[in-house]
Amino acid sequence: MSVELGLPATAEPGTFVRLGMVRRLVKKPTVIVAVVILAVALFFAVFGRLLAPFDPNYSVLDMINMQPFQSDFILGGDRAGRDILSRLMFATANSLGGAAIAVVVSTLLGVTSGLLAGYYSGTIDAIGAWVSNVIQALPGIIVLIAVYVVAGPSTVVSMTVVGILFAPAYFRLVRNVVIAVRNELYVDAAKVAGLSDARIIGRHVLVVVRAPIIIEMAFVAGFALVIQASLEFIGLGSPENPTWGGMLQDSFNALYISPLAILWPAAAIILTVLAFVLISNAVRDTLGDPRNSAGRKRRAVQVDAQTQVEASDAFLSVSNLSIAYPLSAHETREVVKGVSLEVNRGEVLGLVGESGSGKTQTAFAILGLLPEEAIVASGRIALGGRSLLGLSEKQLNALRGNDIAYVPQEPMTNLDPAFTVGQQFDFAMRKKLKLTKAQTKERAIALLARVNINDPERVHGLYPHQLSGGMAQRVLIAIAVSCDPALLIADEPTTALDVTVQAEVLDLLRDLQRERSMAMILVTHNFGVVADICDRVAVMKDGRVVETGDTRSIIREPQDPYTQLLLASVLDNAPMRAPLDAEKETAS
Repeated sequence: MSVELGLPATAEPGTFVRLGMVRRLVKKPTVIVAVVILAVALFFAVFGRLLAPFDPNYSVLDMINMQPFQSDFILGGDRAGRDILSRLMFATANSLGGAAIAVVVSTLLGVTSGLLAGYYSGTIDAIGAWVSNVIQALPGIIVLIAVYVVAGPSTVVSMTVVGILFAPAYFRLVRNVVIAVRNELYVDAAKVAGLSDARIIGRHVLVVVRAPIIIEMAFVAGFALVIQASLEFIGLGSPENPTWGGMLQDSFNALYISPLAILWPAAAIILTVLAFVLISNAVRDTLGDPRNSAGRKRRAVQVDAQTQVEASDAFLSVSNLSIAYPLSAHETREVVKGVSLEVNRGEVLGLVGESGSGKTQTAFAILGLLPEEAIVASGRIALGGRSLLGLSEKQLNALRGNDIAYVPQEPMTNLDPAFTVGQQFDFAMRKKLKLTKAQTKERAIALLARVNINDPERVHGLYPHQLSGGMAQRVLIAIAVSCDPALLIADEPTTALDVTVQAEVLDLLRDLQRERSMAMILVTHNFGVVADICDRVAVMKDGRVVETGDTRSIIREPQDPYTQLLLASVLDNAPMRAPLDAEKETAS
């Protein structure tokens, strides 16, 4: 079987065509200039104290306001007779260190609070937004002057305060990006795989906000340098520790006597800030977020269900399930109305209906992936005798992956574009099966081979954009069964594929279900798919189950007019009854 991967003819197996971020960045001349400037600044920050020819406070009266290149003081002397070069080298560590403190404090506070507020919303978001608004309302310069009066001239304290004042910028930036990403299908897929919130945030969410975080860090570093220099220029710095801002103030006071002295600290500040700006712009252009799509807005889920269920022989039991969505403060719309289903171990149930019939909402209720505004007004869902409604996210994560797995409709949007195929196997298997990295790779390659992917070792190292739609769907199926789930829910798994690939995927699902004795719910609108793979059928219309029974009976003798209509739409164009009639004659 030949599959196009979108690779050029010259590409060797395993070649990753897309250039890495670093390789793309270094091709920009502005980045090279910025890196050189920052490298020089960091070199003197680390080694300046060792390489400086004099102590920064060493003073010689003959060198007061000495011009450059006329003595041992190469860059001249300041108005106290101290070597400007030595002070500049010592000042580099102090100034960059202060900026680093502001960046670290603002990043830790802003990113952490933004991730939590964006991912969990609700009370956490409200508290975070309130604190952010309060901090932004504070007059920064007044706060810094007050801190100077209380704590004295301390770079550590003042830059910590600057970091706190900059934290809201991170908070709002990260929060908005996370809100847009948290409802992406690959995040839902990670939840179904049983990953904890912490792992989902670290693996899938944080990687999306990395570009804006890096950009913001560069801007904050530049602003922190300017603020620090400004504070020191107006006399709020420490006179014992040389800094660029302090040197700027000192040289400004002797501007008419030694005009060149102001050039050196000013150049250091300007070039370093410029380097940070160039880096941030380059990262913004190179690492831009390809997945910054609008997320589905969600609100709190209201669940009115008991945690205990009545005994049932079925492996999965859905009883009198009703789901509604609020239209206004006093009005709701019911989309699932008293649905009852049962699935036995090793059985395939076809959940059939047109778009809007409520079949996907029912499946999402079983998976625990209903939108936050959904209201489960009544009903029970039990898996193996255990109620699923009312479980916490942590409890659901313990079930997802090895008890319940999910094969989605859109393969390309359910694979995280930031990770290779192999890495996406790792997410579930290393947590659920406690496998080593080598064992995970071996099992993943075996599963890729089992779902009929040619050259599975090569595909294991590819990124989702390098796969065709059919290959991506096979990868999702392999990931779904990787932890040996007891129940597999497949939501329109062939809709986005061409006819030939659809048949292959259906054959694969049927074979895997039989091999592993899984219970399976196949959500579909196509009775042709139902006849091919399902043991029993539940037909849904307008949120209700209008007919249920074994597949053969439903197809031969549908009782409900809606079922008859669905079958007619298929059977008028495809002779579905012939195989069943032939099977009947053979049996008789």
